[in-house]
Amino acid sequence: MQALRIGDLEARLPIIQGGMGVAVSLSGLASAVANEGGIGVISSASIGMLIPGFSKDFRAANQRALREEIRKTRKLTKGIVGVNIMVALSDYTDHLQVAVEEGVDLIISGAGLPLKMPAILLKDKAGENRTKFVPIASSARAAKLIFKYWADHYGVIPDAVVVEGPLAGGHLGFKTTQIDDKDFSLQKLVPEIVSIMKPFEQQFGRPIPVIAGGGVYTGSDMRQIMSLGAAGVQIATRLVPTFECDASMEFKKAYINSKKEDLMLIKSPVGLPGRAIRNQFLEAVEAGEKKPIKCPWKCIKTCDYKKAPYCISLALINASKGNLKNGFVFAGSNAYRTTKIQSVKAVFAEMIEEYKSASPPNNNLMSIRPMPDFLRNRSRVRALV
Repeated sequence: MQALRIGDLEARLPIIQGGMGVAVSLSGLASAVANEGGIGVISSASIGMLIPGFSKDFRAANQRALREEIRKTRKLTKGIVGVNIMVALSDYTDHLQVAVEEGVDLIISGAGLPLKMPAILLKDKAGENRTKFVPIASSARAAKLIFKYWADHYGVIPDAVVVEGPLAGGHLGFKTTQIDDKDFSLQKLVPEIVSIMKPFEQQFGRPIPVIAGGGVYTGSDMRQIMSLGAAGVQIATRLVPTFECDASMEFKKAYINSKKEDLMLIKSPVGLPGRAIRNQFLEAVEAGEKKPIKCPWKCIKTCDYKKAPYCISLALINASKGNLKNGFVFAGSNAYRTTKIQSVKAVFAEMIEEYKSASPPNNNLMSIRPMPDFLRNRSRVRALV
């Protein structure tokens, strides 16, 4: 198991912890993952709801809460820390500004295409010791579009890319009909995006790590997907039932008590399908009940709160605090496989053993990512010297 390198950053374990909002992955989980050698990630989604009286100025509350959470994390770890910032957020640029000002190691952005390079990153782009930017893509076409746009308009490209498959939890970048279609599986997406990255690696003279997420649960899964060219994996679901996860015990027990048939797809108020654990709240929504909405801030650009049956940010913050009567739990397709609450350290130890004991995939020799020519030539010169 090789380290994950993103520019000058090096994570001993090739694992990025998925950003889970609202208030599921904060300083507790992010610092624990970073301390174990992975990349810990804070979710900035509606983070201001942690601040008392947030509805008076939701935008300012988001900035304050994110800044505080980053600083808490830095006090708890010297490891690699990132922030997941959704492109769909109404105050997306505010979150970027805070993250860069606070010196996070990397920003991960999905829930939309981050085509326009934020001005704060343009100012920050000189030198290696800068905030890295990693978009999330759910198709080779989307990944190519992002990288080509940046290359053509700014003369730079993102530092890595996360490819997120349809088995992930939360909001999904797929149509409902694509979620069970093998043509959109992570195993098919990874080699396609690895191939798409090669011309950009040649053009800019550096490797572009592809990180695979969505349905990666065991070390065996990890080994199989990395044999297809992924430089690392993104893990979320398996890290929820941990002592360090910032969500409530009731939230974690929803994972442990779930069965396979409890995992369901929902139509989110923000216009995307999502995967969640069935409960009374979601059943009531399915039955046509409309929850009263008093929207203090249109946090997601695509949300039509006047027509929405409930406020998703409020439902998610309720769930993270343990109020499942007035909320629900997002989860990946493997949530039902969780059976106990343990430490992040124990989870990673299990995954490492699973990785080691897994049989090498049959496609290993056929699909392993070839070394780019510019690196191969450099190695050859070094050998001659």
